[in-house]
Amino acid sequence: MPKKFVSWTQEKEIAILVVDNPPMNVLSLKVAEELLECFQEINAKKDCRALIITGEGEETFLAGADIKELAGLIESSTSTLPYTQKLHDTLNYLEALPISTLAAINGYALGGGLELAMACDFRIASESALLGMPEIKLGLFPGAGGTQRLSRLVGVSLAKEMIFTGNPITAEKSLRVGLVNEIVSPEKLLDSAKEFALLLTSRPGAALKLVKEVINRGIKVSLEEGCMIERDLLERVFLTEDAREGVQSFLEKREPVFKHR
Repeated sequence: MPKKFVSWTQEKEIAILVVDNPPMNVLSLKVAEELLECFQEINAKKDCRALIITGEGEETFLAGADIKELAGLIESSTSTLPYTQKLHDTLNYLEALPISTLAAINGYALGGGLELAMACDFRIASESALLGMPEIKLGLFPGAGGTQRLSRLVGVSLAKEMIFTGNPITAEKSLRVGLVNEIVSPEKLLDSAKEFALLLTSRPGAALKLVKEVINRGIKVSLEEGCMIERDLLERVFLTEDAREGVQSFLEKREPVFKHR
């Protein structure tokens, strides 16, 4: 049976997905296909309300594309659109998942690896992590959403610096510029990600799903249009059982019991 490079398990309401493609966990087309399959499986699970993505081992989250695959594309002189479309389909699906998603960055997150992390809602990095877009050193540039997501997270100037030079930045700088939400020691990384995921699963799932949609859609349009999206989806959240329970529990001075609908 062919080796699987991506697998996931479930702990309570948290899905934990691991990429294991040694030695550097590269984002090959096969890995992208398996990622998408896993995302679809997790999305179909009604009792999964958070997802943690990490890489096997302590040195690498994901270290970019499979260079041999890229060389084959260049030598064949065929269209790269099917290749890039597969990567975009995978990461766009991840970004649109209606549950909370976290990247636990355990080492190098380069190229496609950083693009995968940026498609998540949150990023927690180990103190030894390095994050970068080195494609320019190969005569290329990021092609799985990196040119767009990076500038939205850290601003245009720093995004250009990282992409134009290809040089990575440390976990500490990544925290300072807003590329990651938290940095922790390597031995505490997965536990910290699980702790944060548990906090998110305690929140009302119906409201989280809708507010994620509001933010993801709103950032792509004008402020006026974004506020209209917010208004429309707020009307929907007022009709949920969770909203009714949240308000009633506050008035009754008790902890809410959310049903995530």
